[in-house]
Amino acid sequence: MCTNLAKNIATALAKWETMTITSDPLFGMVMENKEICLELINRALPHLKAKKIIQLVTQKDINVVAARRVRYDVYVRDEHGNIIVIEMQVADKQNLPYRLRYYQEQIDHGVLLPGKNYQDLSDHPTYVIMFCDFDYYGRGWARYTFENTCLRDSTLKLGDQRTVVVFNALAKEFAQDEEPIKTFLALMRNQVDNRSKFITKIQNEIVRVKQDPERRRGFMKFELELMDARREGIEKGETKGIYALIHTLRDLGIDEAVIKQKVMSNFNLSDADATKYLQN
Repeated sequence: MCTNLAKNIATALAKWETMTITSDPLFGMVMENKEICLELINRALPHLKAKKIIQLVTQKDINVVAARRVRYDVYVRDEHGNIIVIEMQVADKQNLPYRLRYYQEQIDHGVLLPGKNYQDLSDHPTYVIMFCDFDYYGRGWARYTFENTCLRDSTLKLGDQRTVVVFNALAKEFAQDEEPIKTFLALMRNQVDNRSKFITKIQNEIVRVKQDPERRRGFMKFELELMDARREGIEKGETKGIYALIHTLRDLGIDEAVIKQKVMSNFNLSDADATKYLQN
């Protein structure tokens, strides 16, 4: 037992030490630095010209009755009331547009309180920024920007003030207004530009985060509980083990999409079978 525990601790610690900016936990911790987060937003959305972050929450939960839980990597509100959600996506699960659709809807649930007028949403334009280490749309562009537009006349906008921006870390060519984000996309591929003050800030923050004993302990606790859930699953048999893993991850507040992926990979289940277990 002691040998297993020591092995698990060593495994969790190694994972902590080797995490990069594309790892959800580390990305969120680095973005807790408002100066870095604000600069990333302005590089991603240069027209926004945000000067101040009024609210910043990482791993923000949005819970809606009769709906699945959403946990945003980074949730920001600036001085103009703009709401910016930033996500790091390292696995192409072939569902990006639908994930973005759901995210947009849940943002409004958190803004429009019961009894309020729909017009109140006009005070809070929303932006969902998705940093991907894959090119979902296959055009080779560094940035894909989407707004609701009339099919008959592309100059006619719906005017709902919702914008989705998807970045492709694999891009090779950049438009002039995409140059500011170029070094960050390179960092996602572990290519560090030491000439960039912004990237140096991020790298220094990564070092500071990894040296923080409280953050390390929190991460280790989560990883060890996850390993215990897997071990319990093996001991109890596959079916009970699957449910044990699901309950443990839900208790830890993990996003349902992540839970599904963990169940599929740990028990070699199909997407349909994993969905059945989650629904039960």
